[in-house]
Amino acid sequence: MTFDLYRDARGVPHLRAGDALALARAQGRVTALDRAWQLEVERHRVRGTTAAFLGTEALPWDRFARRARLDDTARRCYAVLEERDPETATWVRAYVDGVNEGLAAGARRAPEFARTGLAPGRWRPWTPLGVWLGTHILFAGFPAKLWREEVTRHLGPEAVGLFAADGPGTAGSNGWLVTGDRSVTGQAVIAGDPHRFIEEPGVYQQIRLACPEFDVVGLAVPGVPGIAHFAHTGTVAWAITNAMADYQDLYRERLRRTPDGVEALDPDGTWRPVPTHTETIEVSGGEGGSDEVEREVKAQAQVEVEVIETARGPVVIGSPPPAGTTPAPTPGSGADPSAPMSLRYPPRVTGDLGFGALLPLLRARRVADVDRAFDRWAEPVNVVLAADTEGGTLHRVAGRVPVRAAANRVRPVPAWEPGHEWTGRHETPYGGFDEGLAVMANQRGPSAPLGTEFAPPHRADRIRALLGGRPRWRAADMPEIHTDTHLASAAPLLDHLAALDGLAPVPAALRERLLRWDRRMAADSADAAAYAAVRGALVRRLVAEPALAVLADPPAYPEIFRPWLALVPRVGLALEHLLTVPDLYGIDRPALVRAALEETAAAPTEGLTWGDTHRLAPWRALPPPASGDAWEEPGLSGDHDCVLSTSSVPGLTDLSARASAARYVWDLARREDSGWVVPFGASGVPGDPHHRDQLPLWLTGGLAPVVTDWNLLTEEDVDHDH
Repeated sequence: MTFDLYRDARGVPHLRAGDALALARAQGRVTALDRAWQLEVERHRVRGTTAAFLGTEALPWDRFARRARLDDTARRCYAVLEERDPETATWVRAYVDGVNEGLAAGARRAPEFARTGLAPGRWRPWTPLGVWLGTHILFAGFPAKLWREEVTRHLGPEAVGLFAADGPGTAGSNGWLVTGDRSVTGQAVIAGDPHRFIEEPGVYQQIRLACPEFDVVGLAVPGVPGIAHFAHTGTVAWAITNAMADYQDLYRERLRRTPDGVEALDPDGTWRPVPTHTETIEVSGGEGGSDEVEREVKAQAQVEVEVIETARGPVVIGSPPPAGTTPAPTPGSGADPSAPMSLRYPPRVTGDLGFGALLPLLRARRVADVDRAFDRWAEPVNVVLAADTEGGTLHRVAGRVPVRAAANRVRPVPAWEPGHEWTGRHETPYGGFDEGLAVMANQRGPSAPLGTEFAPPHRADRIRALLGGRPRWRAADMPEIHTDTHLASAAPLLDHLAALDGLAPVPAALRERLLRWDRRMAADSADAAAYAAVRGALVRRLVAEPALAVLADPPAYPEIFRPWLALVPRVGLALEHLLTVPDLYGIDRPALVRAALEETAAAPTEGLTWGDTHRLAPWRALPPPASGDAWEEPGLSGDHDCVLSTSSVPGLTDLSARASAARYVWDLARREDSGWVVPFGASGVPGDPHHRDQLPLWLTGGLAPVVTDWNLLTEEDVDHDH
């Protein structure tokens, strides 16, 4: 199968082939050439084999992937896809064939293979499904249920709401749709940006896919065929955000060992055998793991993992007690980290990851086509905005959320008690448009009946206020919204500062500075830096208060879940609630605010701006060698609750690991007036001219043009024999 490869000035691949299968194969091959290292890391992640070349630091994830049975689930889902939707299964296989064709050449370009001694492996037909699953398995934040249980155990169930926000492990997004009635051209404009942990190479791949059936530009997930999340077909465009739905459950299990294996107590009171086996994780001598993990693998190159699966799902926490021991019932409010817990997640139950939506999305011509395609979506559960050139619009939730007891959404539930079964799935709600606008920013909206914790309304309210500031908008205007740095969540702390009296001259002067501050988290702002310093000092004082410090030492759950259980991030992200609740367990908040202000006023911060400490902190599977090319990452504007969401962790670090993983504007009037940008570049190869060439544009809020005229692109030779 032959294809044509063109690239624009940013190195973005534009692919053209004779049919959808040839195009999928071309997409896989070009992705392997541009991002071989990234693809192989993702393949190993779903198999739980990354510690074999990344070392002990990767062991917690590998153990989770094995216990959660990610690769086996992907294999199951592909088998179901072959049976129910053979056309899509064949299309996925074509993509895999392309990846396998391109990996060897791609690996020769990527220095990471030589550094680790890793040889490129072979992708299987189900590997793209595994990449999708591995990317999104923690997306719904089921570990937050462990945190809520800890809060309930120490502070009572009424305290859970104090920390109800989009927590430290979640991913979010902004998205908005301006209908033709509110645009200069009379056609809709869709814009936004997904907020994820920033990785290098990036989690989104700018790409164009063209064949006689369709011609689509958008942001693909490397390792997955098609363009799922953000795309423009020429006549219809769509975008998504995280709906913040809850669709995964943790069950406390009662397990016992018998001479024949392991048994689990089911809700009908019967002990039943459950499948179990042992897997071995190979661990290289890589550096960077925690002390606990280092001790575990000291002087050994292998770690054994017991894999157990009950009728609820795979056991991802704890293990059965020794043989001859009957497990005692675990109280509903207990938090025994040795008590086994299983994870129930939809594709493990249904055998469907929603890949049946991908080809219909590429073929979509109108909003109705997009709507029907998203009926086949599974996970993650998203809010969708779409518009077409005939004036059609769409605002809906897409994905599968099981119907079950309300308690399942909040905390781990007892597997041995009736009433916690899944009994169907929710109908996905639709949203509307208000004055020609729809805004989605992970706030409570159409998905409210399906979730437990949502983002504060600040980003959504700010976007709507900005859009309301003028009667008509153009695609070219949208970066004004992308880059807005107003921090509405600063109000409670500033109110506390305003109420202080009797301050010494230096703290009083700092207080007056902050009260005059425009509340914009600009990188060049000294006032923003001072505010962040006071905020961080206050968070550290709050977590030291005995009433909250009881949450500082969570049970020894697997390391992969620790970010959801860490107290400092929880307090930092919930600070607004903690400062406004009428009483916070008798904590003298004015005194703590005063102390935080005085601490900051006494610190030497002359000339310090927000961008000096609020710097990009991307994740790399393999950090640059100490003796090789290394980059001083740039300072950033924005903060967690800004529209320009560059998340710091108050009280812990000003560094930003989560930010816009891409920005896009889809213009329905003229697709060529659309724009996009990613944090680094189109190439995943260090040293390539397009490895980091979009970073300056991303930092300033600019967008690269979406080029649609083939005559303006540069054709690249393709060796169709290798």
